Amino acid sequence: MNFRLVLGFSLACLLGAGPAQAQLSVDVTDESGNDLTIAVPVLPTPQATATPAGSTDMLGRQIAEVIAADLRGSGLFKPVGPGGIRAIGNDEVTSPQFEAWSASGAEALVQGYVRASANGELTVGCYLYDVALKSELTRQGYVIAPRDWRRAAHKCADAIYARLSGESPFFDSRIAYIAESGPKNHRIKRLAIMDSDGANHRFITNGQTLALTPRFSPDYKSIVYLSYLGSRPRIFIYDVASGTQKLVTESANPTFSPRFSPDGKTILYSMAVAGNTDIYRISASGGSPQRLTNSPGIDTGGSFSPDGSKIVFESDRSGSQQIYVMNADGSGQQRISFGGGRYATPEWSPRGDLIAFTRIAGNFRIGVMSPSGGGERLLTDSWQDEAPSWSPNGRVIQFFRTAQGSGKTGVWQVDLTGVNERRIPTPLDGSDPAWGPILP
Repeated sequence: MNFRLVLGFSLACLLGAGPAQAQLSVDVTDESGNDLTIAVPVLPTPQATATPAGSTDMLGRQIAEVIAADLRGSGLFKPVGPGGIRAIGNDEVTSPQFEAWSASGAEALVQGYVRASANGELTVGCYLYDVALKSELTRQGYVIAPRDWRRAAHKCADAIYARLSGESPFFDSRIAYIAESGPKNHRIKRLAIMDSDGANHRFITNGQTLALTPRFSPDYKSIVYLSYLGSRPRIFIYDVASGTQKLVTESANPTFSPRFSPDGKTILYSMAVAGNTDIYRISASGGSPQRLTNSPGIDTGGSFSPDGSKIVFESDRSGSQQIYVMNADGSGQQRISFGGGRYATPEWSPRGDLIAFTRIAGNFRIGVMSPSGGGERLLTDSWQDEAPSWSPNGRVIQFFRTAQGSGKTGVWQVDLTGVNERRIPTPLDGSDPAWGPILP
């Protein structure tokens, strides 16, 4: 993929620099919402030029629309535009009319440009301004193939999010999930991937065999998932670039929940043998598995801590599903959940500070707790929410929701305040979402 970041200094040489000054900010932990108003006009182009992805003037509008949608979806900002606000000229990109934007109520301003090069590449510039202080806060530029214009928009939104929140971003990332269709007694489940906002959707498998529980590798090059190819549970690694896959392990015994280790070299999974389910680890290249748990009952859902030193998992060894933590070699197993009801599908945050889970007490709800079991908070309150997966920055949780009555499933997101909840569009029903890391 041809995608190059133009560093701020280089872009300044092209367009002229302004002094950086930081005043505007948002608090990602504020449950009342920040709603910082950001104007996002259409990105102008010096000359409308046809490209394989459309003309540069059309791309300028589409990029602004994606930036605004990303910022709106975070729940931290109130973007306005590009529709309904005035267009800007090329000469305004580095010389904003701050008085006019201030009069419109904008607190921050995103401006930029789209320019076609003779070699067929596009350059997309992105600037963030503090309207009240009439100052530039950050700038980024990207040299891209025309087909990657959405990635440039996500990268611009990431730069704005990072500058105003002080947090690492998450818009330029991808999601693997299971696309579902058909009646309940003959459900077709296909592996699929899409951008973090649901765009660029692509089916990976054709639905002839059941696919479950995908997880991206840390380098985004592959996806580990469970397939019932030949009516036997088999763990495959799918290579995203080549479209090929390799078998990691198979068994006549029920096998569940494969997950990569943080370095991508190891895969955790669960296997039921003679009515007893335990957690195993195996090299990503295959070989002999190592059994990590050995208790009566069901141990499953293993998820590594970000440093790979510990594993969180669920077990019913106490009589009901609860969350446990152990060292990566299986030693030191310790229960950490003690609230009412049952706990399932734990997943360690990429920040290492929290564990997300499904709590089953009547309804199925998504919650978080510390790795020691403290500070439990429930974030959703629907009929059946389950299978949380973290955003790359550990601030948003993705899960799937089953509608009561119809049984239809959909992919949803909620941030750690529990306030900003939204559905991600998918062409079919969706379950088992897995959020990958930020794209390089």
